[in-house]
Amino acid sequence: MKVIQVMFDTLRRDYLTPYGGTDISTPNFDRLAEKSVRFDNFFAGSLPCMPARRELHTGRYNFLHRGWGPVEPFDDSMPEILTNNGVYTHLVTDHKHYWRDGGATYHPRYSSYELIRGQEGDRWKPRVVKNMEVKGLENLHPKMKERKLGSITQDLVNREYMQREEDHPLYRTVEAGLHFLKENKDADHWFLQIECFDPHEPFFVPKKYLDMCGVTDEYDGWITYTHDDFSNDKRNMVQGYYKALVKMCDEYLGKVLDYMDEWNLWEDTMLIVNTDHGFLLGEHEWWGKNIMPFYNEVAQLPFFIWDPRSRVQNVHCEQLAQTIDVPATILEFFNLTIPNDMDGKPLTTIIHEEHPNHDDVLFGAYASSINISDGEYVYMRFPSPNYEGKLYEYTLSPMRMERRFTPKELTNITLDNSFSFTKGISVLKVESDTNMMKSYQRYQNRLYNYKEDPKQELPIYDIKKEFEMIQRMKHLMKENEAPQELYAYYGLDKVNSENDLINEHESIGKEKEISLNGLSFSNSGTKEGYLLLQGILKGEMKEELTNYFISLGNGHVIDTEQIQHWVEGNVPKEEQPFTIYQLNMALRID
Repeated sequence: MKVIQVMFDTLRRDYLTPYGGTDISTPNFDRLAEKSVRFDNFFAGSLPCMPARRELHTGRYNFLHRGWGPVEPFDDSMPEILTNNGVYTHLVTDHKHYWRDGGATYHPRYSSYELIRGQEGDRWKPRVVKNMEVKGLENLHPKMKERKLGSITQDLVNREYMQREEDHPLYRTVEAGLHFLKENKDADHWFLQIECFDPHEPFFVPKKYLDMCGVTDEYDGWITYTHDDFSNDKRNMVQGYYKALVKMCDEYLGKVLDYMDEWNLWEDTMLIVNTDHGFLLGEHEWWGKNIMPFYNEVAQLPFFIWDPRSRVQNVHCEQLAQTIDVPATILEFFNLTIPNDMDGKPLTTIIHEEHPNHDDVLFGAYASSINISDGEYVYMRFPSPNYEGKLYEYTLSPMRMERRFTPKELTNITLDNSFSFTKGISVLKVESDTNMMKSYQRYQNRLYNYKEDPKQELPIYDIKKEFEMIQRMKHLMKENEAPQELYAYYGLDKVNSENDLINEHESIGKEKEISLNGLSFSNSGTKEGYLLLQGILKGEMKEELTNYFISLGNGHVIDTEQIQHWVEGNVPKEEQPFTIYQLNMALRID
């Protein structure tokens, strides 16, 4: 019994021909689809990268209880369970987050692992003095600009050592996986995870694949995850580089399929091909995956599985499934007991018996929207205004993406023992201070029928269906032991009937005033725009902003146009591009 899992990061299904993609051909994904079951309603769970990988270990949602972080001491880790039960596990990956603070406890769970260096801003090759002249960062907030600048300049140094395709991390990662297969072709009872960072940005692509896609632009492949330039030229350039990298991924997937053909691994080896999330490439006028609503370009994923026991192939499955189901699927294949705290269910149940595993699935990122799909509709619900400071993270491994929790973050911690999945261990209850919470409040709740509206361009007003989705959401939250404060954070505690929901809509429809320090705002986006200006304006100008709006009187409701007009009339011309860009980001509610 053997399992190969090939994972690509940031792989969009609509760029693959088995899912109807037409812009490029992906012949090896076509080969895969012919040999496997293709899932058409497969969703992400926790976003983005390492939260998804925690689910691939534990089979339970990460985003309800904490943000980006390591495997916890109380977690059930699928590869560790395999290892402890005589199944050899090996990871090969070029995903740099495995050697940062927030991912450092994942790869030691495997029997062995090989980390391929050089992707993104991986601090790999040393260069004391770097070229710091990077264009395109002028509109970013200083802290974000500093972080991006460090990553980009390091990435450009790394690329100097990867001039040939044979030096590219994708080549080296897949070759390392093939080396494991060649070395262990006569062995049994193993699990191999070949995890490729591509086609994650920055889109670093050998010229061969750019030529295949007719791409002639010179572009460093970096995206700033923002609301930005959406001209046809910009879209064509970015999407062209992404397509070229997908072409490269397709070719290297073919190398794995070739090996399975050559050694007839189809007889006794399960094959899983998956991703963690998608990416917005200009759709909905967004770039990226983190700060905007999680549209289906980000949340609905490609997924393929070959099970040598059933030998079901060249079919598609409409049943709901998601990332949390993967570890249970692998444990079941090796005839191992699935831990009680693993909420995912084996996908083989669907393949063999066609019984649904899930009536609904949740997905989201910590402190962002909470989202639910029932296989036809997606409902997105965003945080209620002014509830920041009432959210907590629960952990025994206080790490962020690339740092430890600060002493300040840990000042007012308490111990909490309210969750059964911590196995009787009290965990740290840490007041959250994520700077994204306020940003998420500006969006409006929305309901989509993505079967009829696959691009999610037409939100639906349907009280009956929305209330049904809210009830389903609450049920799943309870099943997954969501912290009690989340119900208030998302305003779910106030919606207990269709009339409650009607009242909620009416208050939004009347542009319910939102108050802050004696000022009233027409909506949450306008309030966030004002707070943004308070944060980036300096000295007397910050006071002038406040004094101006106070002078309008207590009964005055500040709207978007007034804030924009104030900036145009008061901020120095040389500072306006940055200020207006940041303001427009804060004002967006879609």
